[in-house]
Amino acid sequence: MSIATVFEIVLAAVVLGLGIWTIVVRETFSATVGFVAYGLLVALIWVRLDAVDVALTEAAIGGGLGGVLLLGAAARLRDADVMAAETPGKVVRASAAALSVLTTAALAGAVLLLPDPAPTLAPAAVANAWATGLSNSVTNVLMAFRAMDTMLEKVVLLLAIIGVWSLAPDSAWGGRPGPRHQADPDGVLAFLARLLPPVGIVVGIYILWTGADHPGGAFQGGAILASMWLLTIIAGLADTPPVSRRWLRFILVAGPCLFLVVGLVGLLFGAAFLSYPPALAKPLILGIEVAMILTIAATLGLLLAGAPERSAKP
Repeated sequence: MSIATVFEIVLAAVVLGLGIWTIVVRETFSATVGFVAYGLLVALIWVRLDAVDVALTEAAIGGGLGGVLLLGAAARLRDADVMAAETPGKVVRASAAALSVLTTAALAGAVLLLPDPAPTLAPAAVANAWATGLSNSVTNVLMAFRAMDTMLEKVVLLLAIIGVWSLAPDSAWGGRPGPRHQADPDGVLAFLARLLPPVGIVVGIYILWTGADHPGGAFQGGAILASMWLLTIIAGLADTPPVSRRWLRFILVAGPCLFLVVGLVGLLFGAAFLSYPPALAKPLILGIEVAMILTIAATLGLLLAGAPERSAKP
């Protein structure tokens, strides 16, 4: 047994144990920390599977955005004294455990009953990969063969930010999301907020551009841009924009709308919805990716900022 195999077995055991611990632990903060660690370890598993694109997304969303949102929710629940809710009864817990076991068994059975060799569209995808002009197989699949899924993911992000904004009181609607952050203008945080964003913006754009041929893409680049924006906000060097700004709303809908327009054009002049003419496939995909990186960066940043709670004026 090689060292790599031993490492993978230990990693799988740790991930499984951490997942169980995250479910059974009673403290919300401890469960959230466990969830963040779980997301980072899952990202490491994706790296071991040579899916670096998926690993970057998992680390940014599962270990980053999701963890921060859960920590914020836990803090609000603690402040509202809601944490002392009733503990589920034994019947409810036993039913949940039984349902979990049955679900696990059904998934294991479905995997074991797959035909050998398993059905796959990989040969067809590889044979037609030339049509998009993209060398990165992951980006190729996401933007061509699974373009509908990719477009709907951006729609889900848009619906998520609408849901967060709907939590705002009527008096604050149209105002700025989240509190106004203050930091020492001569402190370390302000120094980093001035130093890192220029580098982060370049890295984010590079991650977008290199996604055509190497691991990367709009989601990973957008997560980096969002983190740089949030850093300047937390350091007090910038403020969240009022949600009533038209340019902000335009950025939020730019990615899904452009994706939909390209899909409809493909339906009218091509073979099917979201079909790209081979001569224009790469420029169209690049245009969609540019619009999506702006939408993703703005949406992730605003999701962390929360619902509007302040006046639009400074």
